[in-house]
Amino acid sequence: MKNIDTIKEKLKNVYYPGFSKSIVDFDFVKNIQLADGTATISLVITSSAVEVEASLREDIAKELASMGLKANVIIDKPQAPKQSSNSQSGKNIAPTVKNFVMISSGKGGVGKSTTSVNLAVAMAMQGKKVGLLDADIYGPNIPRMMGLDHKEPQIQGQKIVPYEAYGVKVMSMGSLMEPGQALIWRGAMVMKAIEQLLRDIIWGDLDVLVIDMPPGTGDAQLTLAQSVPVSVGVNVTTPQHVALDDSRRSLEMFKKLHIPIAGIVENMSGFICPSCQTESDIFGKGTCEELAKEFDTQVLGDIPIEPSIRVSGDTGKPIVFIQPEVETSKRFMIAASKLWQTIENSQADNSSIQPTIGGASACSTAGAKPASEKPAHDGCGCEH
Repeated sequence: MKNIDTIKEKLKNVYYPGFSKSIVDFDFVKNIQLADGTATISLVITSSAVEVEASLREDIAKELASMGLKANVIIDKPQAPKQSSNSQSGKNIAPTVKNFVMISSGKGGVGKSTTSVNLAVAMAMQGKKVGLLDADIYGPNIPRMMGLDHKEPQIQGQKIVPYEAYGVKVMSMGSLMEPGQALIWRGAMVMKAIEQLLRDIIWGDLDVLVIDMPPGTGDAQLTLAQSVPVSVGVNVTTPQHVALDDSRRSLEMFKKLHIPIAGIVENMSGFICPSCQTESDIFGKGTCEELAKEFDTQVLGDIPIEPSIRVSGDTGKPIVFIQPEVETSKRFMIAASKLWQTIENSQADNSSIQPTIGGASACSTAGAKPASEKPAHDGCGCEH
């Protein structure tokens, strides 16, 4: 017998994607009409995701077909977010930040933090709203480099207010630890720390957040990429071929994490004598060009060694701000301009690398299991 009650009973077999309750149990079914062998089902759901709607339409059609009925499904759902040039379809725990830049290196000691500081300050000098996050858990040097050493962070409610220096909002793991404290952390602790640095800092509206990562390719990089849609990645290296081998691994990591590569910064590229201003090739120079071609990217800048850049880092006075006339500062300014151009063309999307549960994304309904295989829980509540 085909009537409204039997149709409603059938719809109890239609589970809301990602959950163990049916659309009837959730009270999503608002009206059922039956006429001429067609059942019109009106639903009101909470997700704007197209895959949720498609799954419901398909499942409802199957259930009604088993009764010999055609399905006319009307779905009322929230309006989908407007898409923009840097739209994200995955997780973003710092939504007030428009763009994220991951500064990475294959190994330590190549000037990654110096590069992060001067690129951030350079972009701020070029009129951007910039934040700088020192996520180098094991060697947080940015407080010293930005003149913020030994300053206590301010707390506002349950969150931390970032420092401001040289036109940049700054926060570092080093500012949240006792001076000289050694961290011996397992992967899960590193991952939690990265998430908290993003979520629990009041960054406000930023055009770009520059993130100085720990060297290598590990839990910190993966966590960042899964937590926010990283707009671009920048690799910092030195010209020696040994360093380039490590850089190749870092660039491969960007590809696996679906992070667009903005370019390579070749640090310690030549030495500029402070007396005669002659530039000498002491470590090699220009060796990153071939690597950049291999990964279809560019060399953002060849940054030379100048004694003043070491002094600026030790004294907390970024060279690009304090001495804009020197060659190193000019090259950082050019690199920052190239970086911003790449950011503007980025299509950041971290949806494909979200953590998975049973083979399906924890924040996606794609690939959801049949009702008979679903776990007895109500999901994570994420609409994505």
